[in-house]
Amino acid sequence: MPAAEHQDAAQVRPVGDEYEHSIERDAPVAAPVLSPKTLTSAGDLLRALAAPVRIAIVMQLRESERCVHELVEALNVAQPLISQHLRVLKSAGVVYGERHGREVVYRLVDEHLSHIVVDAVEHVQETSGPHKHLQSLHGTEEP
Repeated sequence: MPAAEHQDAAQVRPVGDEYEHSIERDAPVAAPVLSPKTLTSAGDLLRALAAPVRIAIVMQLRESERCVHELVEALNVAQPLISQHLRVLKSAGVVYGERHGREVVYRLVDEHLSHIVVDAVEHVQETSGPHKHLQSLHGTEEP
């Protein structure tokens, strides 16, 4: 078929003031309209999760509760940095701490939050292949 006669199956053609798709399909289901407050809160939550160390903390807490020194050892990150990231996660409502004597034990507030992080990590692993474009928490290339 000559190129001039070939039409893309998904081509959109204007019809009056409306647009008509050239392929038959069901009308899309309307997505719920969310309030600006809900959208802002969701954005704040995602920003709180958007740091490699905080993602690693959530992954650790997904397995079990941890105190600061356990996170320091598991993640090989300095204690002040772990504490700073825990404050951000606590302020965002992702984790909460419970004092046990001299230590504070941290837990995830809600299992849903860990699913967001796990899904993001799994997506990256599926799309990047083994070791492709991965960096450690310290920003250096992995072997």
